[in-house]
Amino acid sequence: MQYAVIKTGGKQYVVSPGVVVTIEKLGRGAQDTKKGDSIVFDEVLLTNDGSTTNMGAPFLTGTTVKGTVAVVGRNKKVEVVKYKAKSRYLKRRGHRQPHVKVKIDSIG
Repeated sequence: MQYAVIKTGGKQYVVSPGVVVTIEKLGRGAQDTKKGDSIVFDEVLLTNDGSTTNMGAPFLTGTTVKGTVAVVGRNKKVEVVKYKAKSRYLKRRGHRQPHVKVKIDSIG
């Protein structure tokens, strides 16, 4: 089984061809990613093809992981509530973290 470890958004992910991985939002402003866009991850930390393992120091040179954007969306809302009893203090806030689901096409 072929797999790789990539770094994106300050986190590391173990990926293999055909797997859909949920990562942090990619891009800013006008360069936001859209469904169907192709993405190349060049920060590859480790690759394994079943017989040999290659590790980078810190990254492998000349190795990339290619994927296609499947979904661009936001996670479920996280509610933050601040409350103090007997003082009429109540604050509510919500947050929805943006994410991108990427289908991994190839490692190489």
